Amino acid sequence: MATAHVFIVNSQTFKVHLEYMFAGTGVRDEYIDFNSQSNSTLNHKTENNLVGMIADINRIRIGDHIIFYLQQSGQNKIFEGKFYGIFEVISSSFLDNYGGEQYLTSELGKSLTFRIQIKPYEVYQEGVTEWEALDEIKNITSPNQMLWSLIYRKLKGNRGNTMITSYEFERLRQLLRNKNNKNILDSSAFSFDIETQKIISSSLFREYKGRKEEINLFPRLIGKFNANRQFESHLQAYILQNAEYYLGKYIEWIGNEVSCGVGMQRIDILISKKKGINRECLPIELKSTEAYLGITNQIQRYVDWLHQYYLPNCPSDLSPILISRRIDMKESECFSSLINEFNFFNKFNNIKLKYIEFFVENDELKLEEYEY
Repeated sequence: MATAHVFIVNSQTFKVHLEYMFAGTGVRDEYIDFNSQSNSTLNHKTENNLVGMIADINRIRIGDHIIFYLQQSGQNKIFEGKFYGIFEVISSSFLDNYGGEQYLTSELGKSLTFRIQIKPYEVYQEGVTEWEALDEIKNITSPNQMLWSLIYRKLKGNRGNTMITSYEFERLRQLLRNKNNKNILDSSAFSFDIETQKIISSSLFREYKGRKEEINLFPRLIGKFNANRQFESHLQAYILQNAEYYLGKYIEWIGNEVSCGVGMQRIDILISKKKGINRECLPIELKSTEAYLGITNQIQRYVDWLHQYYLPNCPSDLSPILISRRIDMKESECFSSLINEFNFFNKFNNIKLKYIEFFVENDELKLEEYEY
């Protein structure tokens, strides 16, 4: 199983993505000065926004699926947003920093800093309209069958790269198959015809020749850690990039900033893993600070939402995780109260909250489970 990701495009960028077989996100003309560096001159809000985009691209793995969402544009007579696909990821995420050497900036009409390369998987000419995907309910028998990841993205105006659940991908894939009478476009090169609003075969194969700088947030994370500054977004991006190392093998689906309601609740990281013949769902709450009393209230929201909207479509054992900064004073009354809170949460939900502390040792970020 692979994670599917939806990239937001316009008619100009979509054509370039198809012809050069890549996907990406970016923001204005910001130069990333903190890659492989411990310091940054960027405003902290700007930096955190960029690190959020890095987290989004870091969740993507080779073999994952890509769907493009073409935005509505009255000027180009695209009167409804449409979903097109399907493509497969063939590279790890990489950085092509803003500046004179950034590849295809003029063709795109914008800066796309964080990128991955793709290849055809099942490419369909016709796109599925937003109404058909999100609003049509004639085959929906329960609210949990709706494409909530995309509905939440629409409501909240989330970033340009959104993961969808395995169930949502299969539903969207079937909509594409039905719309195209199950006819797959057989070609090795593609483009986009804005007049017909269809993906078309192209006789011209364009090789991607842009820069591919490795994304490395670790020096910046350590710099913030040593300065005792907040770095939750950096921690998320780094763990996502190294999820298999920190969270084990057999990961089959990864999500981050997973919306679980129309409010502001988001699961920092959500992972689905194979566990023998069973499946395990791991909602992860990240804190760059020490854990504090009341922290399970947020995790409870995640658990309740997962029971109602995720687990019915993907039956799994629920195993929530809290990852936070190591608490040295474990003999304190406050820590004892925290453990009591964990035990109450476990008893109430009939599950075990795994408590993991992180620390830095020998210039390495280490995670260690605390047994209680």
